[in-house]
Amino acid sequence: MPNYDFRCRACGDTFTVNRPMSMSSAPATCPAGHDDTVKLLSAVGISGSLGSGPAPAPRPSGGGGACCGGGCCG
Repeated sequence: MPNYDFRCRACGDTFTVNRPMSMSSAPATCPAGHDDTVKLLSAVGISGSLGSGPAPAPRPSGGGGACCGGGCCG
């Protein structure tokens, strides 16, 4: 199930709620019992294993002449 982050407008606490996507827009009560909360926009997190691991870092393109990324300046 996805996690949704909320912030309480009354106390400023930020908390996470784990609920089905069908309830993503339902209001949430903060742990202190306040009802005035707002859902935060958050990055998507994927758990589990996809593929064989993280993507490799991009390799430097190298080359270039003069002082535009080449190794000739120094």
